[in-house]
Amino acid sequence: MSFDRSIKIAPSILAADFANFGAECAAIEAQGADWVHVDVMDGHFVPNITFGPAMCAAIRPHIKTVMDVHLMIAPVDPYIDAFAEAGADIITAHVEAGPHIHRTLQAIRGAGAKAGVALNPGTPAAAVEDLMDMVDLICVMTVNPGFGGQKFIDMTAKIRALRAMIGDRPIHIEIDGGVDPTTAPLVAAAGADVLVAGSAVFRGGSVSDPAPYGANMRAIRDAI
Repeated sequence: MSFDRSIKIAPSILAADFANFGAECAAIEAQGADWVHVDVMDGHFVPNITFGPAMCAAIRPHIKTVMDVHLMIAPVDPYIDAFAEAGADIITAHVEAGPHIHRTLQAIRGAGAKAGVALNPGTPAAAVEDLMDMVDLICVMTVNPGFGGQKFIDMTAKIRALRAMIGDRPIHIEIDGGVDPTTAPLVAAAGADVLVAGSAVFRGGSVSDPAPYGANMRAIRDAI
């Protein structure tokens, strides 16, 4: 993965057809997705259960861009190697999910993946101030994690604070939650460069009719 700050759209397959994940991943990429975002939930750290390493390994051959795996699980460390072996390019762990986030980030990089750290809406930017040389991505949650389709929570002040902390380091700021043509320009102006969108991308389309996926992504880009 080469680094650049151009805006990237990362559709969340949480909003895709669960019976057709491989084809859905191929369809969104063909329609212009930059990354594919995989939301892993454990029913413990967040109130929902989604996917595990086996599913990530199954869809990996269908993803030609970046597989961006967001671990909303606790504990995290015992599962890092499995997700890396499944082909994750980026593995993001929550700062709130365990007592030793520095160790977790070391383990992610040690497993050969890019290291991301996520912040829930109630967690301040200062929580990652001492991790800036340990991360490749900071994910700012703009909903409380656990479900798709939630209303956007304004975290633009936090995004601006993180952008100032990052300086010239090659660190992405990713936004996850409620991203659509209305909210995308707000977070992009604050300094975000990776936009995760679920229902806003998949709405109205399907594997057999993927054109709406492309139209939805273009609407997000055009709004910025």
